[in-house]
Amino acid sequence: MSFKKVPGLLLLFLVASPLAWGQTRKIGFQEYELDNGLRVILHRDVSVPVVAVTVLYHVGSKNEVPGRSGFAHFFEHLMFEGSENIHRGEYMKYVTDAGGTLNANTTQDRTFYYEVLPSNQLALGLWLESERMMHARIDTAGVNTQREVVKEEKRLRIDNQPYGSIYAQVLQRAFHGTPYGYPPIGSMDDINKARLDEFIEFYKTYYVPDNAVLSIAGDINIDSTRQLVETYFGPIARGTRSINRPEVNVEPLADSEKFAEVPDHIQLPAVIEAYRMPREGSPDYYSARVLSVILSGGPSSRLNTVLVDQTQLAAFAATQPGFNESAGLLINIAVANVGIQPDTLQKAIDAQVDRLKHTLVPEHEFQKAMNQIETGFVTGNSTMLGIAESLSNYEVYFGDANLINTELERYRKVTPQDIMDIANKYLVPDNRVVLYYVPRKNH
Repeated sequence: MSFKKVPGLLLLFLVASPLAWGQTRKIGFQEYELDNGLRVILHRDVSVPVVAVTVLYHVGSKNEVPGRSGFAHFFEHLMFEGSENIHRGEYMKYVTDAGGTLNANTTQDRTFYYEVLPSNQLALGLWLESERMMHARIDTAGVNTQREVVKEEKRLRIDNQPYGSIYAQVLQRAFHGTPYGYPPIGSMDDINKARLDEFIEFYKTYYVPDNAVLSIAGDINIDSTRQLVETYFGPIARGTRSINRPEVNVEPLADSEKFAEVPDHIQLPAVIEAYRMPREGSPDYYSARVLSVILSGGPSSRLNTVLVDQTQLAAFAATQPGFNESAGLLINIAVANVGIQPDTLQKAIDAQVDRLKHTLVPEHEFQKAMNQIETGFVTGNSTMLGIAESLSNYEVYFGDANLINTELERYRKVTPQDIMDIANKYLVPDNRVVLYYVPRKNH
């Protein structure tokens, strides 16, 4: 099976990465804070006449309360309904009419909004984001509209996609009883049961300046941009409600959580192994990321080479790193070739994991992985949007936006011995969830 033939959601799940890489070249920026607590980061680059206006709110599904899952992702949609000064349906029109693009995304830890505009439209981007923060439209009509939008998204991306439930199945076992125990899209029942006043309360709690980072990158004048930021965001009041910052206490896995067989509307079985890993930015984090590249960083990586090319046990094989603010996962996945049983495929995956635990990675293979990581740093911030997002992520997750310039050095300190140590510490049976996805009997 070629990479392009993998079902759409599975492909998205496997290639998405939660961390925007930094660049190897020095990226200059100014950082300051408004009186209302809004953190502002400005990066000037006049090479192209564009500007990225981004706002990262430090709220994701992790912050939700039991019985109200999916709120953070729901707001990603609801926040395009308009405001007191932007009529319903006009938010996107303002941007497209100005020749720009816009979008948003939600993770378990944050919600991120952006506009990429011609640089002479900077004020438009700031006005739109200040309207979202100051007085977004939250009413019954908008809530009901977005309920249907989110339901349709879930049907298309998860319910009706082969292997579409993998992420949810992994999370509910690997992080059972924690705020990471479900994906950001949450439960449609929770969204349906929520009252309008609950949505308004969520907005007033999390969509406040002291819970956000405004990051702007592009063809800007620093002094005039600071004046515009003050004009549009300075009048917004600091938040007054307590923000839920839950601890993610990961307990040892129960035996019932370590293995499950999941019937699905599929033709080929799949084996998923999800190992619980360190949180993003922790001392073990960088070695764990390098390990994931060695296992499955491209077509010449171990899983792909052995399982797909050499033994032809798998039609597709990959590793997905999922490192979050408070905990992490490393997910190995392989889709079996015709006639291959899941237990046979799992033994082959485990053999590659055991190699990491008992044999040092050869120098040439280690260097290849490091080269891939460095390439990721260069390409990840090749756009103004990438730079703006990286600066926000580093500021929120690490409290240090300058990691955009220095984090690569942390990767360069990783050694083959570190890889072996991490494998022996985390890649053990008691620390993993194994799923066999099998065709439904009536398929």
